Amino acid sequence: MANFVLVAGAWLGGWAWDEVVPALRRAGHGVHPLTLSGLAEKRHVPVGRQTHVRDIVDEVERLDLHDVVLVGHSYSGIPVGQAGGRISDRLTRVVFLDSNIPAEGESFVSTWWEGPAKLEDAIAANGGLWAPVTAADCAGQGLGDRQIARFTAGATPHPGASLADPAVLVRPLEELPATYVKCLLDGAEPTDDVARLLTGPRWRRIDMATGHWPMFSQPQELARLLLDAAGA
Repeated sequence: MANFVLVAGAWLGGWAWDEVVPALRRAGHGVHPLTLSGLAEKRHVPVGRQTHVRDIVDEVERLDLHDVVLVGHSYSGIPVGQAGGRISDRLTRVVFLDSNIPAEGESFVSTWWEGPAKLEDAIAANGGLWAPVTAADCAGQGLGDRQIARFTAGATPHPGASLADPAVLVRPLEELPATYVKCLLDGAEPTDDVARLLTGPRWRRIDMATGHWPMFSQPQELARLLLDAAGA
């Protein structure tokens, strides 16, 4: 039996996995959707240096989980990649779901594709929080109206402190047993840092013909993919 620890990306909490969880549990596995500090029902919990990494490690240790399949979506690939190195003795696999990955000393903001200043300014203008995406931002990502409405209704502003938090790696990412899931509607190829890791023996790639939020657009397909990854 695997223990899936599911960590959604920016603006989302554990609720984002609601349509994925049942299939994993029916297959006999433990499933633990995790809401990070500062988001959803934990929106009032303070966030500082390494808070999100500690959230993940503490959950695994509190529940005494083993055979862990640690899933990080989008932004959460950064704390998940760091946490994976801290729970090595409990870890079966890390699944990076169309996600960023951590680099020593770098943050989500410092590697922002439009340049750090643009994201820093947006966060500062919103009181230190990154405003959630709108329905218009979801266009072209394989989401129907109901799915977009569910996503945007549940999304909460994301704490800027976590986005600016420099990564601290205790284990090189290339040493982690990892699957990278590329959602093709969000771009056909991964970023260069991911592509380099995929040339190593411990990383593998799987593609999904959907957009950046497959827990909403293709939850059953995502569940099957995660079950396959657990056995990889």
